[in-house]
Amino acid sequence: MNSEFTIAVHSLAYLAYRPDRMASSEAIAENVATNPARIRKVMSYLRRGGYVDTREGAGGGYRLTLDPAVVTLADVYRLLAQGSVIPNWCSGDPDMDCVVGSNMREVMDHIFCTAEKQLEQYFGGITISDVLGQIHECGDC
Repeated sequence: MNSEFTIAVHSLAYLAYRPDRMASSEAIAENVATNPARIRKVMSYLRRGGYVDTREGAGGGYRLTLDPAVVTLADVYRLLAQGSVIPNWCSGDPDMDCVVGSNMREVMDHIFCTAEKQLEQYFGGITISDVLGQIHECGDC
């Protein structure tokens, strides 16, 4: 899982928390506890995906364009992190003369693909509104 996913979910929840106002990359970065350049990078993906709008100039920034009750974590995951559960290297060699070494890659690929499908399914049941609701339940935590 990459940090862009977490940054995106946090940013969308922050924008949903303040639906009537634009938020600058600096304000979002302060809330997320990262730098504005990282926020702008993530927000560019969210803008291209149709999740946020931007306005430049005084009073400009970002705002959520979709109802947070319909934006799922699976949507955000697919946009920013799909495939990140699957490692970019697997052990073993299909040409190896050993049942373990020659089959490990295929077995692990199947395990990680299954895990990613289950993760996406789980994320599909959680919306940005749900995240915001859980934040409200935390109160001052």
